[in-house]
Amino acid sequence: MIEVNDIVKSFDGLRVLDGVSLTIADGEFLSIVGPSGAGKTTLLQIIGSLDAPDSGSVVYDGTDITRMKERRLADFRNLNMGFVFQFHQLLPEFTLAENVALPAMIAGTGRAKALARAAELLGALGLGQRLTHKPGQLSGGERQRAAVARALVNDPGVILADEPTGSLDSRNRDELQRLFLDLRASTGKTFIIVTHDESLATNSDRVIHMRDGRIVIPER
Repeated sequence: MIEVNDIVKSFDGLRVLDGVSLTIADGEFLSIVGPSGAGKTTLLQIIGSLDAPDSGSVVYDGTDITRMKERRLADFRNLNMGFVFQFHQLLPEFTLAENVALPAMIAGTGRAKALARAAELLGALGLGQRLTHKPGQLSGGERQRAAVARALVNDPGVILADEPTGSLDSRNRDELQRLFLDLRASTGKTFIIVTHDESLATNSDRVIHMRDGRIVIPER
């Protein structure tokens, strides 16, 4: 379970998050929606420990990650969280298998074992024939599936995604949505997704609406 407690965050005097609190259950598929500037991505980054709040706490199964030193926090993040971004953020100089294996190697897994795990995941996601390709040789949908494989390589309990379908055409968007839902069903992982994709949000267990840095109850 993830507990987000009274998170406040400001940038240059502008309060982006204004006392946000919520609880996310293990295995929940949660979507966060709202207009641009509502604070959605900032909240996701704080839940994922990519940014620190000005005040408040984020607690994973009793462990307050906002109190961790940076090295311990980086290790915790690498082992417990997987990230999927709008523009995949694969490293262009590495092959697909190397990109996916990288978090495992950072965690201390040997290169051969990490690459074998990457090949297994890429094969399961329909990219088994693309292991030695560079990201620039792949379609947008293939790059996003590779990003999902990278997020899964350390078998984290939580997958965080920021507008993962935002750069895809409708066919690839639908495929990625089905992939997320299938993964949640087969693995029981927690998914926290910032999205403008109404279809993805509709298929979530719960939708959090944000406006002006706060969680709001949508108008009926």
